[in-house]
Amino acid sequence: MKRIFIVIITLIVLVPLNVLAETYTIDPANTTIQFKVRNMLVMNVRGTFDKFKGTVDIDETDITKSKADISIDAASINTGIDMRDKDLRSPNFFDVAKFPAMTFVTTKVEAGTADNLKVIGNLTIKGVTKEVTLTIVDPKRLLDGPKRGAIATATINRQDFGISKGAVISDTVFITVTTELVKQ
Repeated sequence: MKRIFIVIITLIVLVPLNVLAETYTIDPANTTIQFKVRNMLVMNVRGTFDKFKGTVDIDETDITKSKADISIDAASINTGIDMRDKDLRSPNFFDVAKFPAMTFVTTKVEAGTADNLKVIGNLTIKGVTKEVTLTIVDPKRLLDGPKRGAIATATINRQDFGISKGAVISDTVFITVTTELVKQ
């Protein structure tokens, strides 16, 4: 009898901890994953990834306990030029036949200033995983109102992920994610 009582009390205490975080899915209709990279040292090439999915668990009582798990279809790369997109999908760059998905999984969230939040996680591209920091701009949008949203930015080095073709392309790639989240 004493054991049953202890189990019941333990469940009563622990269950509220599990409901503090709410799970949201990324709304593809209201989300863009964009990149920008300098080409030929003169112009910027901009593009998007048009297919992706993911969830974000937001803990309103302690935002640092929040997490994200996102998968991007590498073949959905779109720069607006079919010939370039075909080359980017080839073994010269993303090799989408061998590596169809890119992923980002949160490892830590750090409260920044009132204007930003740092989401640190493992980004995997072409089978190579590196730690990347996303900066969430205006994080109060994650917590305000019935719709949740975020703007995240990051800078990566394409060489770190084995994307080494293209000598006239900058190694620095700027990423911007604008997303709306829907409660599950």
